[in-house]
Amino acid sequence: MNFLLWSIIGLLLVVNGLQYFARRNQNRNLHYMATKLSRIMDEATSEQLMVMTDDRHLRTLLSAINELLAYKLQTEAEFAKTELAMRRMLANISHDLKTPLTVVLGYMETLLRHPNLSHEEREKLLTKVHTKAGEVVDLMNRFFDLAKLESGDKELPLTRVDMNEICRNNMLMFYDSLESQGLEAVIDIPDKPVYAWGNEEALDRAIGNLLSNAIRYGKDGKAVGMTLRSDERDVYIDVWDRGKGISEREQELIFERMYTLEDSRNKAFQGSGLGLTITKRLVEQLEGDIRVRSKPYEQTLFTIRLRRLS
Repeated sequence: MNFLLWSIIGLLLVVNGLQYFARRNQNRNLHYMATKLSRIMDEATSEQLMVMTDDRHLRTLLSAINELLAYKLQTEAEFAKTELAMRRMLANISHDLKTPLTVVLGYMETLLRHPNLSHEEREKLLTKVHTKAGEVVDLMNRFFDLAKLESGDKELPLTRVDMNEICRNNMLMFYDSLESQGLEAVIDIPDKPVYAWGNEEALDRAIGNLLSNAIRYGKDGKAVGMTLRSDERDVYIDVWDRGKGISEREQELIFERMYTLEDSRNKAFQGSGLGLTITKRLVEQLEGDIRVRSKPYEQTLFTIRLRRLS
């Protein structure tokens, strides 16, 4: 009987001892984790918490903390990227506003200082003032359009649209520009009707932007083209040119908010880098996507993909 009692007491002492050492080890690990985490936060490093332990609960806690640290780093990187883009945007918009406004002020000063200008000269200057003021208004309208698109305030009603008609109409709208610059129009639009889930106004603007871009910066290639194609699920609108193209590095950045290409190709839409972003946002609201592929002086291809309807 005494042997059994002492055996139980001994077992309890062993269990208590194991629990004591386990708690002490756990407390030591927790203290290390708290100290390490505090240092990571203070120094803003990219380190993670690493503790060798068999404690399942402690491993779960470590995993959760490291996920939060990774999320924090990602959020900070995205914030820094957005902040840089906003600074670039403000600099570009300031420049784009300053240029036409400076010209307008110059014209107005000429009108004020030379009251004896002929009627023809005054009309010529006033026409230039009107044109430059229109550029400022257009810039501001595009800026507010992007703000509405990104805030979700501007809703686009989606319906079944005739893609053949939309593509033909857009090519027709730019026919005079193509002809005046000596560009060949290469059109591949099937006779069989192709329908997609979209919005006619948004598609006109997106496709028109791409055609305008191709004409302005693809004229060295002497040709601008549009292809309408489809498969069982999707509809594709290809707009291409054979101009100087877009570098591979910038193909990854071209649709980012407020990004402006170094060779100013994006300024076909707007100098502040709003145009391609607006085009992408419009296509995304149509539940589609847009991509670019470019080989200098061979083909620069923008492709809009939309959901096909029967």
